[in-house]
Amino acid sequence: MTDTWIRAAASSDLEPDAVIGVQVGGQDLALYRHEGTVYATHNVCTHAYALLSDGYFEDGEIECPIHAARFSIKTGRALCAPASIAVKTYAVQEKDGDILVKLA
Repeated sequence: MTDTWIRAAASSDLEPDAVIGVQVGGQDLALYRHEGTVYATHNVCTHAYALLSDGYFEDGEIECPIHAARFSIKTGRALCAPASIAVKTYAVQEKDGDILVKLA
């Protein structure tokens, strides 16, 4: 892990109210644009292996495409069963047309 900012995607790759999956520093991340702000979480559901970026994204929550567990994209908190463990979140900034994340 690193404590430096790493480019995850171009800002133009992430539409409003959308989610995309990316690989950053060997990590699977999901990037979300919600109400003009970009958020990042680990892209794998904590209940069972499924990519959150393949799930349903609405109102600041991402729903796992397999078992319908939901997570807050802001805090990572698991919002309903079957998930009970939060998904990891990452610091994000947009600069010069890029989305940057800190993995530490």
